[in-house]
Amino acid sequence: MAVPGIGDRLEGVHSVAAALRSGRVTLLTIERGRATSADMIALAAAAERQNVPVEIVDDVTPLAATSAPQGVVARARPLETHTLRSVVERAPRSALIVLDHAEDPRNVGAIARSAVAAGMTGMVVSSRRAAPLGATAFKAAVGAFEELPVVVVPSIADAVRQLRELGVWTVALDGAGEDSLYSLRILDDPVAIVVGAEGSGVSRLVAERSDVIARLPMAHEVESLNVSVAAALAMFEIGRARGTLS
Repeated sequence: MAVPGIGDRLEGVHSVAAALRSGRVTLLTIERGRATSADMIALAAAAERQNVPVEIVDDVTPLAATSAPQGVVARARPLETHTLRSVVERAPRSALIVLDHAEDPRNVGAIARSAVAAGMTGMVVSSRRAAPLGATAFKAAVGAFEELPVVVVPSIADAVRQLRELGVWTVALDGAGEDSLYSLRILDDPVAIVVGAEGSGVSRLVAERSDVIARLPMAHEVESLNVSVAAALAMFEIGRARGTLS
């Protein structure tokens, strides 16, 4: 069952601007010292066109979740989350990114941003032992969550099993995988790339339930790639294999 929604608290110029374009901001708060900047004037004008109240305060930091809200925060109607089935069925060739308990919200936001750029059709995250989809993730995503359908599940291992039942190939990224991601011939089919938590990687049960365990080939051995970098490389490889990138 989908959770009620995400993204009701926002901060940062790009995150707030994207939510304004989506028409879901209900209150805009701007820091007085930055109110005359071009970015803030544009945000305030967009809010006023939508009859959204605009508050000017001395400091937005007490209202923010991050240490650098860029002088603006907003309240918004939450984005609806989705079910696995609905996300799979909404695209003829699903291309999903599945996060197996990523714990840094900045990585989650960066992955969402890359997912939109690479043409992915959805993101699956866990509601347990994972980064919250709050203001920090939304700020790092720079508006990507306004376009990327998100599924929140209690168990990634169960989600992988369900994806297989829905006809979606599941590919877990692991440096010890026997197959190179770039050699897989299933990337043009409905597919889900599974990336693990920072440090620990994909969990044992999730790996066991995945169809393929693949590695990203590298010229020189390194301990590991940042999870957002690994996810981006994999997602753009899907786009390249499908010929959808321009």
